[in-house]
Amino acid sequence: MLVTVVLPLALAFIMLSLGFGLTLDDFRRVLVYPKAFAIGFLAQVAMVPIIAYLLLQVIQLPPELAVGVMILALCPGGVTSNLISKLARGDVALSVSLTGVVSLLSMVTVPFLVAFSVTSFMGAEAPPVNVTSLAISMALITTIPVLLGVIMRHFSPGLIMRIEPIVAKIAVVLFIIIVLAALATNWSLFIENLVTLSPILILLNILLIVLGMLIARLAGLNAQAVRTVAIEAGVQNSTVGIALGTIIAGAGVTGFTAFTLPAAVYGITMYAVTLPFVLWFRR
Repeated sequence: MLVTVVLPLALAFIMLSLGFGLTLDDFRRVLVYPKAFAIGFLAQVAMVPIIAYLLLQVIQLPPELAVGVMILALCPGGVTSNLISKLARGDVALSVSLTGVVSLLSMVTVPFLVAFSVTSFMGAEAPPVNVTSLAISMALITTIPVLLGVIMRHFSPGLIMRIEPIVAKIAVVLFIIIVLAALATNWSLFIENLVTLSPILILLNILLIVLGMLIARLAGLNAQAVRTVAIEAGVQNSTVGIALGTIIAGAGVTGFTAFTLPAAVYGITMYAVTLPFVLWFRR
């Protein structure tokens, strides 16, 4: 019940808090600054899963763990990427716009790509993936909460701006408690796979940040936008990854599975990788 019911509810609450931080101007910015948005969007939606897939062809993992890495790579960014962009002196408005739009579209893009990844890496042993059911789940835990948050912010800006910091803190604390509880029940499994997963996740994280930065520079974006595209490409929403992996694993899950372990490990290694980049960007 912890990871199958409480975690998705906590994720929906986190995405609602993300919506609280979005305004209609954030979406209009897509039209005002189309080049920077297009580069960031393509980096996050296309480059990230392609690099992850190619890397998994070189570094062999057990099929279920490989699927878990792909699930993580397909996840949109989250509040974390917005915060890191701010700390790195990036274009926070661009970061927020990318997070909002990609999160809204994830209900369309993610289910099909997840189904492809499961079949590609697991072959005949692949569990059935109901694309429609997965799309509905993505809508319920990501798209609808974000939209609801945006609508509430639009019609009650004063109230939402007052409660947004509190809601964001509650969401983060709630998620930490749930993940720690899940880790406690699966500690040996987590430690056993930490050594296996850390190298590929760290390498993937570094590659994505560097490639995102290079692509943005080659596109002629300004320094702030370059930092933001790099971070949006390199920082994935591990919360969504854990929730998606749990949904695919099916009923009866009591903790982390091979589908969710990469996202759980990434939730730790990500900070070790991004911190040096943040310090470098700030210089």
